[in-house]
Amino acid sequence: MSTVSSIALSGLNAASLRLQVSANNVANSLSSGPLPDAAASGSYPAAYAAQRVDQVALANGGTSATVSTVSPATVPAYDPSVPYANGQGMVAAPNVNLASEIVQQLTAQLSFAANAQLVKADHKMTASLLDVIA
Repeated sequence: MSTVSSIALSGLNAASLRLQVSANNVANSLSSGPLPDAAASGSYPAAYAAQRVDQVALANGGTSATVSTVSPATVPAYDPSVPYANGQGMVAAPNVNLASEIVQQLTAQLSFAANAQLVKADHKMTASLLDVIA
């Protein structure tokens, strides 16, 4: 595999991970739970902890993406209708910003498309080189 293709492949993997994490955040954006210090915290599952993708450039080209938890992972929200709400009706809600998640998904889509075009261009250049040599 050429260096260009390996760099593009790392970009494809990072874009896929970014889309996966964003989709998980959106799907679980309403998965609240008891506040960490609430008396009912042991009886009910904890709220979904929102995640993010941290992407850095590698020295030899390409990129590396890692998943980490958003800080703070949850925020207090008012929902007195659930059984695990505290006395004031507060629960822990995932710290998910839907507008930001749309941006993450669009970024992942464009990044994936750009890296796929790079793989395609590298393939064409390699094929042309082999035609010249043969």
